[in-house]
Amino acid sequence: MKKEQLGQLIIASEETLYHVAKTLLYSDADCADAIQETIVKAFTNLHTLRQDSYAKTWLVRILINECYAFMRREKRVVPLEDYQCQETAAEHEDYSDLYEAIRQLPDKIRICVTLYYLEGYSVKETAKLLDVTESAVKNRLARARTMMRTELQRAVT
Repeated sequence: MKKEQLGQLIIASEETLYHVAKTLLYSDADCADAIQETIVKAFTNLHTLRQDSYAKTWLVRILINECYAFMRREKRVVPLEDYQCQETAAEHEDYSDLYEAIRQLPDKIRICVTLYYLEGYSVKETAKLLDVTESAVKNRLARARTMMRTELQRAVT
């Protein structure tokens, strides 16, 4: 794959990259940073791509790794906002109900839900992206449905 083709793929995958990053990172600024790092790494490591047909999967995998690296770096820093009133932090959040519901899920389940339901990857593709078995993906999706169903029932009653 040539750099021009990679650039076109990145532009075409912009929405997918955002959805995946948003699933793991909550701040839009953090998502943008992770996506930028992903693009840089993709261009510098283009020679490691073995088959052009897997370029989008390869790109998403780089993004997932970058998001996890970002989360590890952020764990070391305690933001000042944690010590301020929780009400002011809640006023600034403007996420959709869907992202809020997905955000409540554990990380492993959350990324499966995003890749499968929001991005349209198959169970097999999701398993390959996350480097887990297909049955693990199916179990995580089932757990996510159960957790969200339970939460919905609690909200209704």
